[in-house]
Amino acid sequence: MSTYKKEVGTGVQNNAGDYTGAVEGQLWYNSTDKSFQFRSISTVGAWSTGGNMNTARYALGAMGTQDAALGAGGLTTVRVAVTESYDGTSWTEVSDLNTARHALAGGGTQTSGVVFGGDTPPETNLTESWNGTSWTAVNTLNTARSSLGGTGSSNTNAIAFGGYVPGPPYGTAVSEKWNGTSWSSTPSLNTARYALADAGADNTSAIAAGGSNPGSPFGGHATLTEIWNDTSWTEVSDLNVGRGGGLGGAGTVTSALVFGNAPPTVGATESWNGTSWTTVPGTLNTSRSDMGSSTAEVATAAITFGGANPPGTGRGETEQWNGTTWTELNDLTNSRRALAGAGTSTSALAYGGAPPTAGLAFTESWNGTSWTEVNDLNTSRRSLTGAGSDNTSALAFGGFTTVYIANTEEWNGTSWTETTDLSTARSESTNIGSTAAALAGGGYNGDSLANTEEWTGAGAPLTVTFTDS
Repeated sequence: MSTYKKEVGTGVQNNAGDYTGAVEGQLWYNSTDKSFQFRSISTVGAWSTGGNMNTARYALGAMGTQDAALGAGGLTTVRVAVTESYDGTSWTEVSDLNTARHALAGGGTQTSGVVFGGDTPPETNLTESWNGTSWTAVNTLNTARSSLGGTGSSNTNAIAFGGYVPGPPYGTAVSEKWNGTSWSSTPSLNTARYALADAGADNTSAIAAGGSNPGSPFGGHATLTEIWNDTSWTEVSDLNVGRGGGLGGAGTVTSALVFGNAPPTVGATESWNGTSWTTVPGTLNTSRSDMGSSTAEVATAAITFGGANPPGTGRGETEQWNGTTWTELNDLTNSRRALAGAGTSTSALAYGGAPPTAGLAFTESWNGTSWTEVNDLNTSRRSLTGAGSDNTSALAFGGFTTVYIANTEEWNGTSWTETTDLSTARSESTNIGSTAAALAGGGYNGDSLANTEEWTGAGAPLTVTFTDS
């Protein structure tokens, strides 16, 4: 008689809980659930509805991962206190924030997080701690503000800096650190500002770059860069060119690259080595904003293509960064903007875009040297979302033609195939993940959306459970 060991060459492994190390075709016994489980591979890609948020909104606080997320507060037509927890399948309304607000900052996980600041209105200093079950109002920020920078790893570890305060000079430099019990004032940013860029995993290391200058509720672009080392903010070499909307960038707090932006439209490129910004000899050959870009090894190999200059006018130029200079390469065959892109500096795909208003179907493949026009999308569109690792595998979904659409198409290196559509038509949705496993949430189709949908692509692992009765 044939046995599993005879056929496979090994006995059935006993494991307490899910066996994450299982390979395709492996059977194991889950002694916790008292069931046999088998690791298989999916053969098709499809969208599956992950469950709508119970309350549609935007400008909410969020934390967690694709399979364990938390959304709190936000704005519908009014500010809300609603909190919802996502388990990878559906959203469940849990205990609300004690105070409704939007434009808040936060950090942590689905089971341990903290939110702070925001607009109620007016700007608030309220802080709430999440323990996985409920929110508890805890000691407040020392300075009320919204549009602040912040980061953190749990409900006992966070840092808040900068932000918007009502009335001149609008920006604040205040920095505060959270230890799970109270906020303590730390040395402030050297220069007050709001709507600034932030980075960092916890309250011991962060970078603040650019932002809006105080003095006006619509302040200009700042050049300032400061680094937090768990003791103080140190103003380091500023950006050489003030940076605002539409810039491109890549990197980390010790190695980064910024290029372009508007208004005004500039081509200046600067490299960050952990100590200072350096304007590199070769700026972008064509100044622009809102470009498509993809990076290989972050900050040392980037490609940028398309974009706008002047605003609203599509460009076709392509440029590649080699760690030292930009080299203008062969242009896109079709000048455009509002396109999607996927891949690296040596293997990329560009598709869709505008003008015209109804969108384009053009697809072009990049081999590291030139663009080649390949088979078009089946549906012309702009403002679509894309994902993919190179020019042989990509995903295009949603977008706008003359209406918002739900169409999903998959690229196999030769052609696009229309596959299972999104359940809800939308443009400008978020995409978390890859062509094998992604999460699309929110977006716009004439109104703010709460829909969350999960993509499971071909090759994604599946676990099949057989109950031991």
